[in-house]
Amino acid sequence: MEVTQLAEGLWRWTAYHEEWKDVVGCVYFETPDAIALIDPLVPADDTTRFWRALDRDVRRARRPVHILVTVFWHARSTTEIAARYGACVFVPRRARAAVERRTGVVTDVFRPGDKLPSGIQAFASGRSTEVVLWIPPHRTLVPGDVILGDKDAGLRLCPDSWLPSGVHQRDVREALEPLLDLPIQRVLVSHGKPVFRGGRAALARALSG
Repeated sequence: MEVTQLAEGLWRWTAYHEEWKDVVGCVYFETPDAIALIDPLVPADDTTRFWRALDRDVRRARRPVHILVTVFWHARSTTEIAARYGACVFVPRRARAAVERRTGVVTDVFRPGDKLPSGIQAFASGRSTEVVLWIPPHRTLVPGDVILGDKDAGLRLCPDSWLPSGVHQRDVREALEPLLDLPIQRVLVSHGKPVFRGGRAALARALSG
């Protein structure tokens, strides 16, 4: 597990995903109202350290815990975390059934544009079961699977094989273009290296490729 503090109240941690056979990224975002965990995965090789740290933060903050899932593939450790903290689980409306099959718990569903906890905003991704999340105070974008990190510390779109039947790269590009109106500094991808600076420019390059 690697843990990085990016700003006051904003952290990213990584954990090895046994199903994916690779390391994936997760996000912790704390506000005066709540703690939001985006696509959280408890690291199997560092479980004790993880729970100790998160328990400490939840006790200190004394505020509710919310889990936000960008895409049903990222339900990950939702069941364990929700049970431990009595967390609400927010998922895209079209992903509800798939997340429930994987976790058994969904408390709230949303569409792009709906109001979410901690001031987080959801944007369309081009895939009906997936959203991209925006954290305004930190100018930080958190995608699910449609935006990936590349080996040159930039961004790329997911391969065609990840898209459902009838959805093409041009559909994803069109859906993601409104994100370029945001003052993006960071893009905290789940797969690959995150972009900590120049996020908007990196996204623009990915969409023009």
